[in-house]
Amino acid sequence: MCGIVAYFGRKPAQPILIEGLKRLEYRGYDSAGLALLEHSDFSIYKTPGRIANLEVILPVPPQKAVLGIGHTRWATHGQPNTTNAHPHVDYTGKIALVHNGIIENYATLKKWLIKEGCTFKSETDTEVAANLIGYFYSKNQTRDGRGCPSECDRFEWAVQQAINEIVGTFGLAILCRDCPETLIGVKKGSPLILGVGKNEFIIASDASAIIEHTSQAVYLSDGEMVTICRDSFSTKTLSNETVDAELKEIEISLDQIELEGFSHYMQKEIAEQPASLETCLNGRIDLKNGRVVLGGIQSRLRELTRTKRIILTACGTAWHAGLVGEFLFEQLARIPAEVEYASEFRYRNPILEEGTVVIAISQSGETADTLAAIEQAKERGATVLGAVNVVGSTIARMTDAGVYLRVGPEIGVASTKAFTAQVAVLSMLAIELGRRRHLSNDVAEGLLKELVAIPNKIKSILTQSEIIRDIAAANVDRENWLFLGRGFNYPVALEGALKLKEISYIHAEGLPAAEMKHGPIALITDGMPAVFIATRCAQYDKIIGNIEEVRARGGRTIVVATEGDEQIRPYADHVIYIPDTCDYFQPLLTVVPLQILAYHAAVLHGHDVDKPRNLAKSVTVE
Repeated sequence: MCGIVAYFGRKPAQPILIEGLKRLEYRGYDSAGLALLEHSDFSIYKTPGRIANLEVILPVPPQKAVLGIGHTRWATHGQPNTTNAHPHVDYTGKIALVHNGIIENYATLKKWLIKEGCTFKSETDTEVAANLIGYFYSKNQTRDGRGCPSECDRFEWAVQQAINEIVGTFGLAILCRDCPETLIGVKKGSPLILGVGKNEFIIASDASAIIEHTSQAVYLSDGEMVTICRDSFSTKTLSNETVDAELKEIEISLDQIELEGFSHYMQKEIAEQPASLETCLNGRIDLKNGRVVLGGIQSRLRELTRTKRIILTACGTAWHAGLVGEFLFEQLARIPAEVEYASEFRYRNPILEEGTVVIAISQSGETADTLAAIEQAKERGATVLGAVNVVGSTIARMTDAGVYLRVGPEIGVASTKAFTAQVAVLSMLAIELGRRRHLSNDVAEGLLKELVAIPNKIKSILTQSEIIRDIAAANVDRENWLFLGRGFNYPVALEGALKLKEISYIHAEGLPAAEMKHGPIALITDGMPAVFIATRCAQYDKIIGNIEEVRARGGRTIVVATEGDEQIRPYADHVIYIPDTCDYFQPLLTVVPLQILAYHAAVLHGHDVDKPRNLAKSVTVE
């Protein structure tokens, strides 16, 4: 959950590292630092807080060093202060590194290293990695009886020895003071990409820090390391076996990660949803034949048609998309389905009988808990599919097959366009499996036509942003909110509550509307906002009754309703109208006003919408 960037080339490293860290700041922003290596000397700069704080203490003009590493942190071990900020230097002063991930056995290693004479300055698990590499580097002057190696060979060997002792997840960028023309990167469980430019190399935990300099990259696999020298690089396993690196094109562009006139990335990404959904659906829906073509899983559709049970596993917003998917698979494909929190699934003893398919959902493709759930499922023989956004991500490579969301980079910590794309992908898969199992071609064709119409319907919702802002302004002073929905809109109630909590820090609870009277109705006080998703659907009359229950107790009702529904007005203090669609696809529309509502509430409170406190975009640690 931290951002790593490292540079080695012909240009001064300092401004390139700072620029890269700014692009990675959404991954963590409670402290930052960088280390520059020139003439066998480190220059270390660290500070708590944002990248802007780091810029203040950097030399002007920039140092001339062409080799350096940088880091923006989301704290796991140790408070966010200067001492705990990365980079960390080992006890000999010869090794410096930055780290994304968690070292699970750091306490055991630290105790042993202290006995061996190593000293520690920080509370972090990362300093253990630095000291362990430094220990092997300083104590082992020979290797396997082959005589004294060069410093750079010894550096590489020390990294291998140390990493093989570490249990946990890590992406590392490492420097050695004795090797002023060597940079090493290592990956296990945390993303790490090598950008290969003309006479320059960039290691980063995200392609957004690379794309301005090169579109060519090597996506490291788990257990691999890359060693970069002046004009070349080599990749190998941690057991020293050579790996043939494959250069791939980075599938994002620089303009996709710029604000382009918007005040925040979240605002931009909400507005992008019509276009991003069109991209997600484009080329995948064959209206002429009433079928879906999902290239990544097309060869497995016959096998999937015989599926006896589907388990969807995810975390956070992706879990809410999975809950919509559960309803879709059961109603459209008539396949038993259930959604599991990946963080719980990984520690259970799940029953995965023959014919079970697991679908892992993740925007980043790097979510640690979801990766562990995939490993669990694969060990038990289940077919595992992925629905991810980031091309080349670990989940995309670990799963048996999958579907990319194709919505472009999502920078805002609070996910928006990824959610709607995840629901769209699950909708397409459910329709196609349903068509192959029991749906008539006419029914499938009708559903697909309605799905294709969704992007234009979202456009009409976006025009109501100022109306929704006024609703937020009228209620933003209230500290507790309820979000309530039924059927396909129950997951949207959960998602709406999560969005409000994430970025406005208002306490909110999402519930199935019928469950309110089984306890949570006790929370309702005079003027408490209750957001109801009360569109024209199979349970419309029931949810009207739930609205009445809240109004009778003094609650203030904000209602998302279907265009043309005048019957709802007497029950609502505020109404947000959305276009009509079938029950199956209502979440793609009803979620949008709730995203906008949360956004405006956060802005009205003066919060940093894109970087909410204590959160990071990609949760790559447990």
